[in-house]
Amino acid sequence: MSGEGIVAVPMAGERKGAAGTPQSRWVHVNRRVAAPPARVFTAWTAPAELVCWFPFAVEGSLEPGARAVLQWPDRATWWEMIRIVPGRELSFRWPWLADDSWRTVVTVRLHAEREGTLVSLEDGPFDVAEPALLDAYAEATGGWTEALAQLRAYLDFGIDLRVH
Repeated sequence: MSGEGIVAVPMAGERKGAAGTPQSRWVHVNRRVAAPPARVFTAWTAPAELVCWFPFAVEGSLEPGARAVLQWPDRATWWEMIRIVPGRELSFRWPWLADDSWRTVVTVRLHAEREGTLVSLEDGPFDVAEPALLDAYAEATGGWTEALAQLRAYLDFGIDLRVH
């Protein structure tokens, strides 16, 4: 990691969406957890921790610039870490359409609070003027809400809410 502990990977070759237009939307989800930011950060960035609440398996590295494959019982997708600010923030890119033609950037920010951590997640952009991307936006909204509930259940109560 460099200088201030910030690692970034350029987004070369990224398909440009209609960011900034009225049809562009981002998913925003916030969740409070009792765990401190360092613990929450580890749950996102260590494969052995990530598989306790999000995918069932991770193949590859979650280091910046690396591409890992996340696996669930019914699907697999890649995740490319593009930025890490240890203990505070991470960003990754991943596809939303089956043919990988639309990619979004997910940014997770961790804010220390008196009683734990506020986890703020943003995913986008989604060009909702396109039917497939409107569906992806709806899936992302529900999916990230569920994922952050799973994160809280794991960190705060040691419970795995995923259906096995």
